[in-house]
Amino acid sequence: MPGRMTPLVEAVRLDKRYVDGPAVVRVLEELDLTVGAGDRIAIVGDSGVGKSTLLHLLGGLDRPSGGHVLFDGDDIFTRTDAELAAFRNRTLGFVFQFHHLLGDFTALENVMLPGLIARQPAAAVRARALSLLERVGLQERLVHRPAELSGGEQQRVAVARALSLRPRLILADEPTGNLDPTTGEEVQELLLELNHEQGSALVVATHNPRLAAAMGRTLRLAHGRLSDDRQAPPAAPLARRGSGGGGAS
Repeated sequence: MPGRMTPLVEAVRLDKRYVDGPAVVRVLEELDLTVGAGDRIAIVGDSGVGKSTLLHLLGGLDRPSGGHVLFDGDDIFTRTDAELAAFRNRTLGFVFQFHHLLGDFTALENVMLPGLIARQPAAAVRARALSLLERVGLQERLVHRPAELSGGEQQRVAVARALSLRPRLILADEPTGNLDPTTGEEVQELLLELNHEQGSALVVATHNPRLAAAMGRTLRLAHGRLSDDRQAPPAAPLARRGSGGGGAS
């Protein structure tokens, strides 16, 4: 019989604790999670329960107090900080509630940045960034800086940047939480379309029930561990995004 396929990402007995004076706050407690290639997973739960912490650990932005995060079967935290940064740059894409774009850079330059950091040929990096910005409907906003863009446009630039190196895993932390409902649904649809087109696994931490319902699986984080969420509403059909580039405002 063929062997079991190695998961893309696996959290194994993951612990995260913070020391607050004499108290120890345990955020995650022997948490397990398996993410396969192309999976779509929503992480839901109350504010402050540790959803962002979990995504930061899965993406190597923070180190656990115990347990392991395996990528292709290898523990990412055996790497040095420099090796971990290089791994994040070439393998992962991050989308946050606040876009974290560089204010002095144009939309095009922000999307080019990961490829330039990876020392890829500038012409190829630029071509890829132009293609992505067109894909997200911002082909007319290439030379605009973040302050000149609407909130929805900034978030679409952030999505394009996250996809610039064709990541195998996209981690999105409240990607629609700072947007109005219409713009949030446009960003939601964009993430799902790109997950389907590029095959990147997508893990989203969200309070948005429509976004959670549109994912393939919903897990609830409570008391430091994940469980299947039985209360998620059925997925609602997504409206198709229009072809115009200025719809998100």
